[in-house]
Amino acid sequence: MRRIIFVLCLLMLHITATAQINYNAGLIPKDLLPYASAVVRNEEITTEIKDLDNVIYHVKRAITVLNKNGDNIAHMAVFYDKSTSVKYIRGLVFNEFGKQVGKFSQSDFSDQSTASSSSLFDDARVKHYIPAITSYPYTIEYEYEVKYRQTLYFNRWMPNAETNLAVEKSTFKFTCKPDFNIRIKELNLDEKPIIENTKDGLKTYSWKVNNIKALKDEPLSLGEIKYATQVIIAPEQFKYFGINGSFKNWQELGKWTYNNLLNDRDQLLIETVDHIKEITKNISNPKARAKKVYEYMQQKTHYISIQEGIGGYQPFKANDVDQLNYGDCKALVNYTMALLKATGINSWYCRVKAGSRKASLWSDFASMDQTNHIILCIPFKNDTTWLECTNQTMPFGFLSDFTDDRTVLACTPEGGKLLHTPKYTIEDNLEKRKAEFSINEAGELQGQMETWFGGTTYDDRDWVIQDASSERVKDIKRLYPINNLEVDKLEYTQDKTPKPNTTEKLKLSASEYASVSDGKLYFSINSVNRKRPLREVRNRVNPVSINRGYTEEDEIAYTIPKGYHLDLSPLKVTINKPFGNFNVSFTLDGDKLKYTRKFQIKEGEYSKDVYQELVDFYQAVADADNYNVALVKN
Repeated sequence: MRRIIFVLCLLMLHITATAQINYNAGLIPKDLLPYASAVVRNEEITTEIKDLDNVIYHVKRAITVLNKNGDNIAHMAVFYDKSTSVKYIRGLVFNEFGKQVGKFSQSDFSDQSTASSSSLFDDARVKHYIPAITSYPYTIEYEYEVKYRQTLYFNRWMPNAETNLAVEKSTFKFTCKPDFNIRIKELNLDEKPIIENTKDGLKTYSWKVNNIKALKDEPLSLGEIKYATQVIIAPEQFKYFGINGSFKNWQELGKWTYNNLLNDRDQLLIETVDHIKEITKNISNPKARAKKVYEYMQQKTHYISIQEGIGGYQPFKANDVDQLNYGDCKALVNYTMALLKATGINSWYCRVKAGSRKASLWSDFASMDQTNHIILCIPFKNDTTWLECTNQTMPFGFLSDFTDDRTVLACTPEGGKLLHTPKYTIEDNLEKRKAEFSINEAGELQGQMETWFGGTTYDDRDWVIQDASSERVKDIKRLYPINNLEVDKLEYTQDKTPKPNTTEKLKLSASEYASVSDGKLYFSINSVNRKRPLREVRNRVNPVSINRGYTEEDEIAYTIPKGYHLDLSPLKVTINKPFGNFNVSFTLDGDKLKYTRKFQIKEGEYSKDVYQELVDFYQAVADADNYNVALVKN
């Protein structure tokens, strides 16, 4: 009898376990399917702080991939380095009906370095894997555990971290000792955590979300950057590579960085100090002296990524950079600080979230994981100057769209200070073009064109300038859609003043530029700067976000064969919208045809209803940009 009861109990446990793992795609709630390429069926994430240098991060996740676009979402990637150890990875694969059709383990994962071609020392690695499945939908359930030997920062909880990803259920639990104080920032989350004390004397913070609809992937939208659910946790006490610390705000984090990561790393050999003093001894103006030092650093060094051990946050010593002539962003900023200090100029090491999409630090929540780059600030009185030290051709005092217009952390002897980098306006970000072309009766084009790039467009041609001279002509032909284009001469000059600009001078020719037929000439009036239409989006969900404003001005003067007149009325379009302006026209006076064009797009956040207006705006611009002139012989 007891044996029968025992067997029945085992059977019930098996039935219960099976019922809990039913990944039949048909069971996904129908309201989670719109815009979804994948659905998180169940996710359980825990972070357990065992000690200041012992953190266990555990992930268990099941994702149903609905179509090919969801394969990338199901791509499993576990990052680690010398301060991290991957305990295990294992998983199962299920078909559309929830039947197990495969399994995998850590041995099936590819293991490779995350280092780029510009990395010299980088111990960061990634284990990654994606099942080779082409029949949709399918489900993968996987589980892994990672041990971290630091508590300076923790992984964020972001259940809907990507667009086109819905979430059926996700939980996050943070466990620590009662005296391990934390600060919490929650985004797009209504419910507060459930805080409990366990029977083991630990403290737990728990969050749960259910049935989160997929964020729609839409052009000009912040998407998951702004609308994803997030929980970010920062410690008050921590240990990082054997260094203890604490912070509750940016002032304290900046102070810890200065005292522990930068202290005594600015020493230079006396020969270097004497040399830098010698080359600046006749420069009395501090800003001009700083410019000389910056250009010396650029000429002497080159950028290379270094992400090894504590090097992830601590720079190489200045003297090492001086001897080796290379460094990463941290090392080159620290080295420049040391050189400036030798000439009597103080500067600040600044942490920033870099990228073309502007991202400021949260003023009310300090955490180390908000930044990914270092720049330099020189606090001249009423003339704060910013330097990008990883680019050996960047003008002094210019940041570009990589770090412009955002809040950063300056690490000073007095502590951290939140500062804002310069903003480049719609007028600053100017691309201005002037051309003089002639077309003969055979339809052949020849002429010259000069284009001026300012503001964040200053470095738009850097990739061409830095390319081999034999490749530049190919680059130009890709940039300008002119059939049969021949580049007779190409020159670039760069004015590296505080408001820098690049000038491109081009002498060109093209056979069969204009079509000749029955006494008529047909040609594209604008073959040098054309806009493409925006993608149509039905039932727009997200507001429109234009990250940065800019201006384009074009003027082209054509000399045409004598004795021709326009077949149709001349082009003239004027559009003025809250988000942008467009004006284009041309006139024909004898054999002189003059074309003028001005396009502006304005930075800002706009209602989702504006998107269709924006689509219509870009379509009108594209139509005008592709306008063909028809000339008839008198």
